[in-house]
Amino acid sequence: MKYQNADHILPKELVQAIQQYVQGGYLYIPARGGPAISVTGYRMELEKRDAHIYSKHLAGMRSKRLSEKYSLSESSIRRIVLKQRRAYMAMTGKISRILFHWGLQDADIWQIYGTVWQVGRDRVLKVYQAPDILERNLKIMEVLGGMQIPVGKIVPTDDGRQYASEDGTFYFLSEKLPGGSLVELQDIRDAAATMGEIIARLHIAFQKCEGHIDFWHNSLLGEMNGWVRQRMENGGWQYVSREEYDAAVSGLAAVYGELPVQPIHRDVHFGNFLFADGKFSGYIDFDLSQKNIRIFDLCYFLLGLLSEEEKLEITEEQWFSFVGDVFAGYASRLELSPAERAAVPCVMECIELLCAAYFDSIQDVRCAEDACKLFQFVRDRERGILDAVR
Repeated sequence: MKYQNADHILPKELVQAIQQYVQGGYLYIPARGGPAISVTGYRMELEKRDAHIYSKHLAGMRSKRLSEKYSLSESSIRRIVLKQRRAYMAMTGKISRILFHWGLQDADIWQIYGTVWQVGRDRVLKVYQAPDILERNLKIMEVLGGMQIPVGKIVPTDDGRQYASEDGTFYFLSEKLPGGSLVELQDIRDAAATMGEIIARLHIAFQKCEGHIDFWHNSLLGEMNGWVRQRMENGGWQYVSREEYDAAVSGLAAVYGELPVQPIHRDVHFGNFLFADGKFSGYIDFDLSQKNIRIFDLCYFLLGLLSEEEKLEITEEQWFSFVGDVFAGYASRLELSPAERAAVPCVMECIELLCAAYFDSIQDVRCAEDACKLFQFVRDRERGILDAVR
């Protein structure tokens, strides 16, 4: 079910009439002649949306901006944040108990992300609901660490286990890497070529350790023809036309068989690639790592620089310069095929369509719209992108 702002779709007089009965709440309007929507399913969608709002709040996004993004009043945003904070305060007590497994039950802890807690000054605890994702992440960190790749070092429990569990929830502790995200535009501009090299170094390491890790096999083309298309059929055509979607997917299908596939990070952005004193200090968060086309990481990173959420205010000229620098930095370490370079625009287009479908699924209307704006941006500048990556 998709949450919508009544001001955007109903006549002003009708909104004023409804406000006599309900204000700032949710009103379910059943489909004419159609089946009722599951109350349980609707509740789950709201829970996902509220968790997403709280994560944005923790990252520093203000109530006014959250209100605009989710088409909710600021009072509704504050109510959601308070509810989520109370839930996480209850979680704090549980984490204190969990830290007993490491002898750290008296350590200072504070939440730095929805599922991540800092423990003291130099350790981080991450919370998982899915043990398979946790175990794959741990294996990746273990293998990469053994290759001297800068990743967080796993801290075993006092009885030698890699993680602890309680009531179906799983926890692992790691040493905190130095540094943090680049947030200043000048720093990001200086790091463009370096980021290309850093991504290439990770890809090379992944190639070497592939036989030791059971990576999840995924396919961007398979997703476009699968759940992404299904999501569009269920209401996503408001963001992009069926003809535009089919053209992008057809373009990807025409070249997909020529694109090298290997393990990739899958979530490349400055939040997951850390810098200390201007120098690269480490990789984090391998939860989404998988086997897929390798240029996905490059395209995803470059598109992220343009996203509304980053607020970097990058000009078009600067972005094209970044594209060229990132690809040049990557190619200095790992050769790119002509087919990969030629496929960059259609891969970028499909990534943004995938993002639009994802944000639509969690009722983040603003981000879904932003993704489609980036899709159109890439479509209108295919020639410029091809010139930048060659």
